[in-house]
Amino acid sequence: MIPRYSRAEMAQIWEPENKLRIWFEIEAHACDAQAALGVIPKSAAENVWKKGKWELDRVDEIEKETRHDVLAFLTNLAEHIGPDARFVHQGMTSSDILDTTLSVQLNQAAGILLQDLDDLLEALKQRVDETIDLLTIGRSHGIHAEPTSFGLKLASHYAAFKRAHKRLKAAQEDIATCAISGPVGTFATIDPRVEEHVAAKLGLKIEPISTQVIPRDRHAMFFATLGVVASSIENLALEVRHLQRSEVREAEEPFAKGQKGSSAMPHKRNPILAENLTGMARIVRAAVTPALENVALWHERDISHSAVERIMAPDATIALDFALARLTGLVKGMVIYPERIQANLESLGGLHFSQRVLLALTQAGVSREDSYRLVQSNAMAVWHELQLGKPAQFQDRLKADPEIAQHLSEKQLAECFDLKFYIRHARTTWKRVQSLKA
Repeated sequence: MIPRYSRAEMAQIWEPENKLRIWFEIEAHACDAQAALGVIPKSAAENVWKKGKWELDRVDEIEKETRHDVLAFLTNLAEHIGPDARFVHQGMTSSDILDTTLSVQLNQAAGILLQDLDDLLEALKQRVDETIDLLTIGRSHGIHAEPTSFGLKLASHYAAFKRAHKRLKAAQEDIATCAISGPVGTFATIDPRVEEHVAAKLGLKIEPISTQVIPRDRHAMFFATLGVVASSIENLALEVRHLQRSEVREAEEPFAKGQKGSSAMPHKRNPILAENLTGMARIVRAAVTPALENVALWHERDISHSAVERIMAPDATIALDFALARLTGLVKGMVIYPERIQANLESLGGLHFSQRVLLALTQAGVSREDSYRLVQSNAMAVWHELQLGKPAQFQDRLKADPEIAQHLSEKQLAECFDLKFYIRHARTTWKRVQSLKA
């Protein structure tokens, strides 16, 4: 991932130096276990820790000849350790190193992403608390529907990220496995207790059966989970983009002092953060299909998955880390315009009360079909007047309808136009959302 969309802590996980450090730790911990089992001398295991060094440039140089990265690393390691290096990698195969290292890296990445989600959830919670009583128009199909709470709009995203946290935690637990089982995963050349020791030292679980490689359904679920999180990011970002549209203007992402919206038009305040998040979500989701396709490997193993993971694992985790942090900043700094929200709420002359009138008529003894016909005919008349730029109020139109007056008094009709009715359960809903376990 390019530096523009990278944050240091996540990017460091995928740096070559960190990868080689994990390789070394796996080899050194394995030597300790082998020494404890009497397979290699204890002094050799001690020397691995004491003398073990490597240089990135030297590893790269050796790999140009060997065409094998693990062998290149082992060769460079041997240059420092000396004769005892013959005991390194005893009974192991390259996948033991590569797959276990990827598990460590994905486990580390998931830890950062979970903290990112915690930060986002806290930011959303604060904004929901601020706006739970703020009435706004709810929309379906992009069209005014019925009033709702602005806070509840945000609470639905809070709930989505609570679910995301739960899924990612499960995916982290599933991916954090260690495989030190030797060629084709039989343990024929290495004792299973070596795997147990290395797993414990690295904070991983043992892989019950690896067939030389860790089963890629684990990785598929991990990246699929990242893809779902990315889609939830886009869902909220898209809402912000809609709210910031000139025709809506109910809320907008933060616009810093000195910020420029357009190189040509000084008046522009473009939703660049939200649009960027929409694009970043595409990058993360792009890893899902390759991860699914990596599940199917030839016989016990092949390396068709290898290049894919070397590209997509850093890109997907770095991009998602960046996106979650950016979204948290957007949520914290989002500017909400209550006056504009109120103006939009009133812009259709009260048509959003149509269902309440419909239900009141049915309660008064009118059939649902006739109730719908009466309400819709008046609603459409108001709609057309508003389209022509004429002032029109739905309640006034209904009052003047003699057929409706036969069934509803003015008081009963007025009761249908109580805005607070629509958020009477908002706080109850918010409490339910907060009770969800992450």
